[in-house]
Amino acid sequence: MPLKNENLPDLGKTPTASDVVLKFIRDAIADGSLDQGEPIRQDDVARLFNVSKIPVREALKRLEAEGLVEFHRNRGAVVTSVSEPELTQIFEVRAILESSAIKLSIPNMGEETFRRALAFCDAFADESNVGRWAELNWQFHSCLYEDAKRPFLISTIRSINDRLERFLRIQLTLSDGQKIADTEHREILNACKRRETEHAGSLVFDHIMGACHSLVEHLPRTRNK
Repeated sequence: MPLKNENLPDLGKTPTASDVVLKFIRDAIADGSLDQGEPIRQDDVARLFNVSKIPVREALKRLEAEGLVEFHRNRGAVVTSVSEPELTQIFEVRAILESSAIKLSIPNMGEETFRRALAFCDAFADESNVGRWAELNWQFHSCLYEDAKRPFLISTIRSINDRLERFLRIQLTLSDGQKIADTEHREILNACKRRETEHAGSLVFDHIMGACHSLVEHLPRTRNK
């Protein structure tokens, strides 16, 4: 009699120890618990999760590929430090890719996309938990790019957003960052609804670079590095 998998868990979807550790470290970097240049001690993380150092090393290597962690001789893994010029370049790449993504997506957008985007937009505007702002910001943006049908492009954009999340959290708390972002989100969404492809692309580019300039302006410690 053949075995059936009814009501059995899909172990292929179960997070591995490395996945859990990776999310923990990534979140700690994003919320500032681990600051730039701070070492990540593999022994401490392994003890925290009661695992060997193998999944910790795997997680750190994956975070290195994302640009969040770097390995130094005699120091091990540390949180990547980003200078002002490097930060600006990362934002520029994000702006170029996301403005392209939305222009590719608009011709394929339908009412369901607009409905979902508005829901994310409203949730972002109503959210008072700073820790949720970056997540809802990504959900709004990515919703508008899905119809581009370019999974590699979206994956690349997501990787860049993960690298910038710690800075986005800071930026959104500065100088009415959340309020400004909400206004600009609604302008982008309205341009999409009107099928104004080039205008929407320009709005996305300006929205991202505006956030960059606001961040740099309020982070003098990153200058001249």
